[in-house]
Amino acid sequence: MTHPFNPPLTLPRLAFVQAGWHRDIVDRCRAGFAAEMLAQGYAADQIDYFKVSGAYELPLQTRLLAKSGRYAAVVAAGLVVDGGIYRHEFVAQAVIDGLMRNQLDLEVPILSAVLTPHHFHEHEQHRGYFAEHFVVKGTEVARACAETIAATARAREQLPA
Repeated sequence: MTHPFNPPLTLPRLAFVQAGWHRDIVDRCRAGFAAEMLAQGYAADQIDYFKVSGAYELPLQTRLLAKSGRYAAVVAAGLVVDGGIYRHEFVAQAVIDGLMRNQLDLEVPILSAVLTPHHFHEHEQHRGYFAEHFVVKGTEVARACAETIAATARAREQLPA
């Protein structure tokens, strides 16, 4: 039986959703992801890109995209930093919990490139460091995405008809 949210896909489409805060840094994750997915054999037109206001909005957007049945996997990217007004750990925890709950509820892989550094300051050294680090994270999440799609397909083949 095909899961209602996962109709068979002729081409594995992917969705990449990124938070708007620190967009210049998070854009680097998207660039690393796109380059690696192309290296993995995916065509550029198999990946749809979306933006949301902030990391807190990622769980709802990823849920709606996963629920659409259009995507073999959804990737979320964001940078949650201590803005000095609230405890950023609570935001990060809510985001990660939401992403995990969505993938378990909907049985669609939802991967995270949401980072919460202990120390982030708005100076050029930190911005440069995290911009480069996000390229690495984009590459890593792309590899994980390709592996997870393949593993999920194999696991679905084992389900009773």
